[in-house]
Amino acid sequence: MNPSIRSGMGRLVVLAAALVAAGCQLTRPVEPPPPPPPAPPPIEAPLAMHKFRFDPAHDEVVGEIQITHVQGEDTLSDIARRFNVGYEEILRANPGVDPWLPGVGREIVVPTRFVLPDAPREGLVVNLAQLRVYYFPKPPKLKKGEVDDGMRTVITHPIGIGKIGWQTPEGSTKVVGKQKNPTWTPPLSVRKEHKEAGDPLPARVPPGPDNPLGAFKLTLGWPSYLIHGTNKPYGVGMRSSHGCIRFYPEDISHLYELVPVGTKVTVVNQPFVFGWQNDAMYVQVVPVLEDDEREHPKGAQELLTAGISEKLSQKLQEHGASVDLELLNQIIAKPRGIAMPISRRDVTVESYLAKARHVENRVPDGATWNYTEEGLFFAEEFEAVRDGKPLPKKNPPKTNKTAAKPAGAASGS
Repeated sequence: MNPSIRSGMGRLVVLAAALVAAGCQLTRPVEPPPPPPPAPPPIEAPLAMHKFRFDPAHDEVVGEIQITHVQGEDTLSDIARRFNVGYEEILRANPGVDPWLPGVGREIVVPTRFVLPDAPREGLVVNLAQLRVYYFPKPPKLKKGEVDDGMRTVITHPIGIGKIGWQTPEGSTKVVGKQKNPTWTPPLSVRKEHKEAGDPLPARVPPGPDNPLGAFKLTLGWPSYLIHGTNKPYGVGMRSSHGCIRFYPEDISHLYELVPVGTKVTVVNQPFVFGWQNDAMYVQVVPVLEDDEREHPKGAQELLTAGISEKLSQKLQEHGASVDLELLNQIIAKPRGIAMPISRRDVTVESYLAKARHVENRVPDGATWNYTEEGLFFAEEFEAVRDGKPLPKKNPPKTNKTAAKPAGAASGS
């Protein structure tokens, strides 16, 4: 064969091979670009979560979870009071977050959905484990021609309760008296405790900023136990009293006008509460109090057997639903106090919170607090309240102060 023809054929073979290789590359599927990150949720106005209308025949859960973001020098105590929740409530809902330096921009879960305690929907109902009170006022009398729609009102607020060794009693009593600007007469046992801590108390503390009862008190049928305000609001939402039930000043002033003498008071201790709302069963689990000596269920199946009422069982059957035992076990193992649906499919704590309302970090419209009271308190003051110890009086330098919006400190009541 002619050498030039042989050379030309060789070049054609090489060219054909190159074209085949190029064709393979051209027909190879192109990797799709990664999906764009989800758009950030809209930031909405915060909701006041202290007063609700509900149907007692069907609803046992009220409120809505909210997510906000830390701004400026916020502490968790600042955010808690802003949204009318207590210190322990917001702390356990946000595990791992530093309560003093949560970090600007960090998401904070505000646990403002509540499962109502298993107790009569009447008067004041205190759930010690939840560190929360629920007030069920009597419905107004119907005017001529009006029809009862069955809806009722519940008002709820965070509270402080008795520390270890000074437990708030359980049971039923009633409000037997009311007083504005009360004088505090500390019991001898409390005076002794304060004296030993280097903080002696007078026999009587007159009304004013140094009075741990605050500006309002409700006297109970139980001797020595009161419902009252405080001059140290950051102690609300903790076990910090000598057995009394303590409110934020703005909450007790609101409740004082609503609660008449003779109102029934029921105190329960329920760390596991179940309830129904719309199409789902909810559970709210909080840590068992340190001095609660009862034997509580350790797992989901045991808890359901002990805690589910016949009424809730019937609702599960009516809706063809069942409880997610794996999710319930996770909630029991890590109790964050978040009211969670446990009878819906494919729900996790993370997916549930991801759908929560994201809100501005400010006092909601219609809240009991008007945010006019601002101040500073010392970290050691807060720690003394948290640990249930009197704080010796002293005048530390201003440079050691820790900034916080709520004013005041803890009470010896």
